Amino acid sequence: MTIIQRVVARRDPPAHQYRALRHLEAQRDTLGGSARIDAWTAVDQTGGFRSEIISEGGSGFVRGKVLRPWLDGEKKMWTAGDPERASLTLENYTFADRGLSADGLAWLDVKSRRKDVLLVDGSIYVNPADGDLVRIEGRLSKAPSFWTRRVEVIRCYRRINGIHMPVSIESVASVLIAGRSTFSMTYQYQSINDQHVGDPHINVAAPARTPAALSNRSPEPRAAR
Repeated sequence: MTIIQRVVARRDPPAHQYRALRHLEAQRDTLGGSARIDAWTAVDQTGGFRSEIISEGGSGFVRGKVLRPWLDGEKKMWTAGDPERASLTLENYTFADRGLSADGLAWLDVKSRRKDVLLVDGSIYVNPADGDLVRIEGRLSKAPSFWTRRVEVIRCYRRINGIHMPVSIESVASVLIAGRSTFSMTYQYQSINDQHVGDPHINVAAPARTPAALSNRSPEPRAAR
């Protein structure tokens, strides 16, 4: 079985329940400054997606226009069942094998088959043995709005108690008038599928972090497949 076949053959249903403490940061180069939010987020089969902000600071404009809308948008996505639209299937993507990346992961180029804000044109990095997704890097195939012309993203995943979960997201967007905008979000999980997995806490000593220039992150293959 080829690595592409391993990837598209995977069927990893999302966790039916989780509770996580998330840290969100955003910064705009020309307007609004920077801001942060720490929020408890939870998903279950009865209540859907819920969030509770427990700490926030920085620009009220950025919190109101970037960070809070991100959480509101995720609630709408879960309500509509949209996560399935982003799955790594032949219906959503074309794939090209690029060999091994510098960190030993299988590197595949991906091209979305339609314009969709949940799909990415770029690369995915997976475990060579089983096709388990570790990282996605690229540009959203559709701009979220007229005002946002280009969005570069990095999404990282890992297995926690056997469940495939997102652990961080970074993005850099080009926004009309406002200029360059950066966003990052990290997850600390307390429970997944009703199993305790950690004890999240706010890291008050952590400095604000600006994502790297995502368009420059394209590791060279170590070996051709």
